[in-house]
Amino acid sequence: MTQSLPSPSIQLPRVTLVLGGARSGKSAYAERLVLGASEAGVYVATAQGRDPEMMQRIALHKERRGSKWQTIEAPIEVVGALSSIPKTTPVLVDCLTLWLSNLMEAEIDPDRESERLVECLYAIDGPVILVSNEVGLGIVPDNALARRFRDHAGRLNQTVAASADQVFFIAAGLAMRLK
Repeated sequence: MTQSLPSPSIQLPRVTLVLGGARSGKSAYAERLVLGASEAGVYVATAQGRDPEMMQRIALHKERRGSKWQTIEAPIEVVGALSSIPKTTPVLVDCLTLWLSNLMEAEIDPDRESERLVECLYAIDGPVILVSNEVGLGIVPDNALARRFRDHAGRLNQTVAASADQVFFIAAGLAMRLK
């Protein structure tokens, strides 16, 4: 059973990063941050429905969000999507680790795209909330691709966190402010 999270009553800064593990409640928390400050938002979706299970996950996210959100699907071109959104509209990017997977699969340099993302974040007045998985808390993966992904994800999270005005870590549906 999913515990509902209270709506935050804070004004959104320019950039917020919400980190957490799988099924930690990070997306729901990020959505509540946006709706706590605005009646609607733009949702930049990086997921791709390539199999029935992922299609169901996407459908559940859409159902939970309801009609208050405009969705832009940007599995690779997150920077382009962010650049096209009006400056005062709250934006939620969900999620950076799926974006990273898409970049790696397309053989696009993740480090260069991370730099482009941060440059874009500095140019945006906000508010932008980015969701990302924290994948570095487990064991060292047993294969090179998984280790490469984990390493890129760690660098991406560090880079975005350094440029963010606030950072939350979500565990068991509870938010901890890191910055």
